[in-house]
Order: sequence, then C-alpha cells, then structure tokens
Amino acid sequence: MRHSFPYAAPGQVVGLLGGSFDPAHAGHAHITREAIKLFGLDRVWWLVTPGNPLKAHGPAPLQQRLKHARTVMHDPRVDVTGIEAALQTRYTAQTLKALQRHYPRVRFVWLMGADNLSQLHQWQDWRNIMDRVPVGVLARPGQRISARMSRAAKLYAPYRIPGRLSQTLGRAAPPAWCFVNVPMVDISSSAIRAAGKWKSSPQPR
Repeated sequence: MRHSFPYAAPGQVVGLLGGSFDPAHAGHAHITREAIKLFGLDRVWWLVTPGNPLKAHGPAPLQQRLKHARTVMHDPRVDVTGIEAALQTRYTAQTLKALQRHYPRVRFVWLMGADNLSQLHQWQDWRNIMDRVPVGVLARPGQRISARMSRAAKLYAPYRIPGRLSQTLGRAAPPAWCFVNVPMVDISSSAIRAAGKWKSSPQPR
C-alpha cells in the first residue's frame, strides 16, 4: 500500500496533528484552523495513524478513515495523510525523527489537545518529542488545570511561550511550547461511535 508524501516548501512551518481520526469530525477541522491562525502555520498535516499504541482496541481500517477525513477537512492548507504507514513508525517520537530526515528544511510543530499534554509523560520517548520540535497545545474544556499541572508542563515550564506570542512558536528553537485557549466544538469521535453513526468496514485480509 503506497501513501504519497505531502509537499512542503523549504522553510515552511508545518503543524502535525496526529490521531486515529476514528472518525474525523468537525471538531478536528475546527482546531486545525485555529492552530493555523494562532501558531502562524503555513500548513497542517493530519497524520491518520495505523493504530494508537495507547488504545486497547484497534480503529477502523486506515483507508476508510482517510477517505472520511478528506470529506471533513476542506482547506487547501491541510493535507490528510497516512504517511506513518509509509514511514513504518508507530510512536510519535519515531515519526518526528523520520519526518525531519525526509524534510530537513521544513519546520515542524507538533499539535495536541490539552488532554494529551496531561498524559504526555506516558508516551514513548516523550521528552524526545519536546526536545525535537516546538509543541502547540490547544485547550479543551475541562482540561486546562490538569494540563498545566502535568509532569510535562512542570518540567518544561522554562520553555513555555506566552499565549500572546503564540505566532512565534513555529520559528522557535526547541524545546518550546505554547498553551492557548480556543473555543471548542462539543463533539468527539467516541461519542459518534457510541451513537452508532460510524460504521467500520471489515478489515482487509
């Protein structure tokens, strides 16, 4: 299975939003547009993962999730990609290392919700992520306090960029991270699945 590598011009700042997108929804599209605006990004790539190592049950087939995600995200600045399948990486730290090898003149910013910052210390090689690229954190309802009190936030407190300077994040030398509050769309992939509105196709044999 071939997954084409998205294009980015040398010097561009590209935000990376990873996840299972099982399924992608309007909330993903909303935070993507907010990230472009708040962090001064040139592009965003959705990294639709083959599988999430922290989840016990596998998602719908990759091709199904990619196809649906492309019906949700309509913006010429955004690429929906399954590049991790081509890179054969499973963890974020591995993916970032591989992307920097393939795109040595592109500036990457890792994007995450505040809920992910709360549990970042559980990710494999999580400090390598913080040390390798700037990180943009978008606050979700109910996660602001726990995220700011998280292990990662405390350890990297000296490298936090104030929200009012968020547009400088992409050009900052890592470690650097910025926490911004954004209005969120009250929708989640788990709620969509629970409501029976996302039917997974059978896995290909």
